[in-house]
Amino acid sequence: MILGLTAEEWQAVRLSLEVASRSVIVSLVPAIAVAWLLARGRFPGRMLLDALVHLPLVVPPVVVGWGLLMLFGVRGPIGGPLNDWFGIRLVFTTEGAALATAVMSFPLIVRAVRLGLEHVDPGLEAAARTLGAGPIDRFLTVTLPLMSPGILAGAVTAFAAGLGEFGAVITFVSNIPGETQTLPLAIYSATQTPGGEAVAARLAGVSFLLAMAGLLLAEVIARRMHLLLGRG
Repeated sequence: MILGLTAEEWQAVRLSLEVASRSVIVSLVPAIAVAWLLARGRFPGRMLLDALVHLPLVVPPVVVGWGLLMLFGVRGPIGGPLNDWFGIRLVFTTEGAALATAVMSFPLIVRAVRLGLEHVDPGLEAAARTLGAGPIDRFLTVTLPLMSPGILAGAVTAFAAGLGEFGAVITFVSNIPGETQTLPLAIYSATQTPGGEAVAARLAGVSFLLAMAGLLLAEVIARRMHLLLGRG
């Protein structure tokens, strides 16, 4: 045992960190693009896109997991070709757990990035345009640095939320030790095992500490970035 956890329990902790990290990496760039569209775009269907993006926040996670299973299962319209043509299988895999977690945490990143983008003074972008900066230059040199607090805070918040995702993961990829059994699933398994109360308590404590650390880190990063940009 290390720090009171067995090798199997540490495996669940490691897998949770890996899945949460992968989910943020997968969803960060698309979330920035969607946040920019929602904050600055004016196009038909914008309200519908906004609703679809935030849908995982209001529907049961099991529904999201079922939807992913229908789409990315080995007989699904997306999962079938991926499996047959490229040998890529997402259902019942760690990669699938990361996908389910990314879908559930995607709205959190979008909301944070959009909030950061809405605080960017359009006059600064207009000034850069008058100086000859093109759209890409303006985004990379003006908009992106100013919205970076929202990006960082959203990424850390999504990571912390990903550590606790349960419903979508267990529905899409099941509860396989060493492959898809993250911390919440390991806690669930412990509660279903006679005499597993001590294991569940240890893992719940680790989950609580990781979530609190992630939320505090998000707040610290956001405040420091605001201070740095304010001084700049």
